[in-house]
Amino acid sequence: QVQLVESGGGLAQPGGSLRLSCAASGFTFSSYAMSWGRQAPGKGLEWVSGIYGDGSETLYADSVKGRFTISRDNAKNTLFLQMNNLKPEDTAVYYCAKGKAPNKIGTILREHDYWGQGTQVTVFS
Repeated sequence: QVQLVESGGGLAQPGGSLRLSCAASGFTFSSYAMSWGRQAPGKGLEWVSGIYGDGSETLYADSVKGRFTISRDNAKNTLFLQMNNLKPEDTAVYYCAKGKAPNKIGTILREHDYWGQGTQVTVFS
C-alpha cells in the first residue's frame, strides 16, 4: 500500500533553516508529481510546493517562493523540502502528498490521492 512518511521537522528561529524529507513506498515514485502542503493552527490546509515526477519542473506558493526549495531523489524514493529564512508564519504541520499524474502539479486537495501523517515545524521568535 502507499505510504508517505515525513521527517525533519522541529524548532527553528526566524531566519533559520530546516530540511524536510518524505520517504515514499508502495508505488512507482518517479511516475508521479509530488507536493508539500501545510496546515497552521486553526487554519485550512495550504498547498506549498510541487514537483514533476522526473523533477524537471517545480512550482511554489507565493508565500514561500525564494525561500523554500523542493527536490526529489527518485533512486531513493524520497521527496525533500529545503526551508530557508524561516518566518513565524511558516509554523505548521507539513505534509507530503502524492499527485495523480507524472507531469501535473496539483495545487488543490483533490489533485492528490495520498498524504503522509505530517511533521511539525515551529518557528519561534
